[in-house]
Amino acid sequence: MAALKSYAAVPAPGRLYWRLQALGWGLYLLLNIAMFSLMTPLSGKLLLMQLAIVAPLVLISHGLRYHLRASGWVKLAPVPLLSRLLVLNVLLAVLSQVIIWAIIYFLIRPAADGRPHGWGQFVFYVFNVNFLLWLWEGFYFGWHYLSSFRQAEVDKWKLAAAVQEAEMRTLKAQINPHFMFNGLNNIRALVMEDPGRARDMITHLADLLRYSIQLNSAEQVPLGRELEIVEHYLQLEAMQLEERLHYTLDVDPAALHVPIPPMTLQLLVENAIKHGVAPRPAGGFVQLTAQLNDSGTLHVRVRNTGQYAPQPDHPGVGVRNARERLALLFGQAAQLVIQNDPTQPDTVVACLQLPVHAPTAASPSFSHPAAV
Repeated sequence: MAALKSYAAVPAPGRLYWRLQALGWGLYLLLNIAMFSLMTPLSGKLLLMQLAIVAPLVLISHGLRYHLRASGWVKLAPVPLLSRLLVLNVLLAVLSQVIIWAIIYFLIRPAADGRPHGWGQFVFYVFNVNFLLWLWEGFYFGWHYLSSFRQAEVDKWKLAAAVQEAEMRTLKAQINPHFMFNGLNNIRALVMEDPGRARDMITHLADLLRYSIQLNSAEQVPLGRELEIVEHYLQLEAMQLEERLHYTLDVDPAALHVPIPPMTLQLLVENAIKHGVAPRPAGGFVQLTAQLNDSGTLHVRVRNTGQYAPQPDHPGVGVRNARERLALLFGQAAQLVIQNDPTQPDTVVACLQLPVHAPTAASPSFSHPAAV
């Protein structure tokens, strides 16, 4: 049952595959007709014999494609792959001759005694088909590796474009007149009242802007670095919202070195404040937790006061871009889900899950349980 499911999961071949199949086996058919016509006058029976030879080979090669992909042989290293093909090709060559000879013996019957050829020719054709299968596999794997290389290059360019787009959107979100105006005005008000806090706010703003500007084309940054920027952002928002904003950061120390796409957590926290806390006169809370489990998966959750109204056809630009970057970097192993918290009313939760490919070193705890 599992084998059937794996074969059913193999994607159907495209038009290029069928064109190459038709071209390759068509040329082989014409070559056979030309060679046999030199020894035997061209006739309808000769054409039927050649079709009886080529048709099973077409079906066997097509089945071979499904086996290579369903069994994962296309991902094997050269040595184990060649050892497997060595056995499989011999079996398929013998099977093809059994089928071909059965068709000729029972349907075409070209010889007077009803037998197409002797055992010597049977063995000869087994070697011939074995060679054809190696040739077919050489073309197929060459095409597959070339396509994989091209797809990797395309994904690389897509990722670079997504990172660049994220950078531009981040600059728009962070370095906009409204944000700068409020931040600088609040800092100016603190200069006389609380110079020490004013200096701290300027540091927060400078680090946040520097991080945005220096983002460049970085694909990933350590979680600890991203959390520093998140805290800078929260400090600036807390200065604006005052007692209306309460936040906590609780992060597993072992997770601080896990690489993540830059500005991912910043986006989730910003959305939590922008759409959840800021519009409410009473304000609300933002709670960020990050844990690294034993299976090597990073789980990040951002909870905030608010209600989430999902729009599947029109997701937010920032969230959509974040999901695109996650898909390019981690494939289906990464997930970003935003929904209303089923365990807590009037609460939105954003869940980010990332695979960890390398062990991480322990670091000092990054925990800020006190509300601001």
